Amino acid sequence: MAAKLTELAQGETGHIMWHKFPDGETHLDFPDGIKGRNVALVASLSHPDGKLLPLIFAARTAREFGARKVGLIAPYLCYMRQDKRFHAGEAVTSRVFASLISESLDWLVTLDPHLHRYKALSEIYSIPTRVAHSAVAIGQWIKEHVEQPFLVGPDEESAQWVAEVAGYSGVRYAVLSKKRLGDRQVRIPASGLDGLGVATPVLVDDIISSGATMLEALRAVKPLSKRAPVVVAVHGIFAGRADQLIEKEGARLVTTNSVAHASNQIDIAGPLAKAICKLETAITSQSSTEA
Repeated sequence: MAAKLTELAQGETGHIMWHKFPDGETHLDFPDGIKGRNVALVASLSHPDGKLLPLIFAARTAREFGARKVGLIAPYLCYMRQDKRFHAGEAVTSRVFASLISESLDWLVTLDPHLHRYKALSEIYSIPTRVAHSAVAIGQWIKEHVEQPFLVGPDEESAQWVAEVAGYSGVRYAVLSKKRLGDRQVRIPASGLDGLGVATPVLVDDIISSGATMLEALRAVKPLSKRAPVVVAVHGIFAGRADQLIEKEGARLVTTNSVAHASNQIDIAGPLAKAICKLETAITSQSSTEA
């Protein structure tokens, strides 16, 4: 991803030597030539807890070596779903994580973050941000690879993604409703799917983590169609063998390359590079105005 973005954004690739000592602590060694340069750290933040400290160490060390600006390109941005205190005593980790990143970096570019109760990243991030979108790339892939697609959102939170992709691909869509019974248990009735039998069901969501929602939606949709279903996700996290369980249900699994996985078939380097260039232009313009 870093190599693709370097080419598209007309930058230069640098490599950080990252070593972990036997006691688990991190050692970083930066390349030469950082002083006076804009540095972008590329880190897709799936399974983030082991990446956060090295990322903060890298950002602050780049500043120490004289980097003019240090930004983060996170194709997948973690800690966005805990956006409300559902029970007394819970940490609203989306806000805490945003504060940590905002303190250590100068800007952020990401792809389709999970904005459910937040309308924009600026509600929790105090640094300049830009969001790239995958809907056009996903819609194009569906048009080229799926016969007679009918888009299905597995729950209400997927409605924004499904509607946007449907708009670009020009196909029908429906959104299911779910009742969550626990972290890995949901119930989804198959309603609003009349006429699906002659179409290919394409289930679209932004994130597949445990896969519970997608699996339940698959089981609700499968009996209504004569065609094998397709599952498309922007970000494939696939905790607990979720990818294998989805494929075991007979579905074709496709993701963007925001998180490296065998199912990556939709390249989102282009949208990310455009967002980077737009943000850089805005920051440069603001700096010139202030000067």
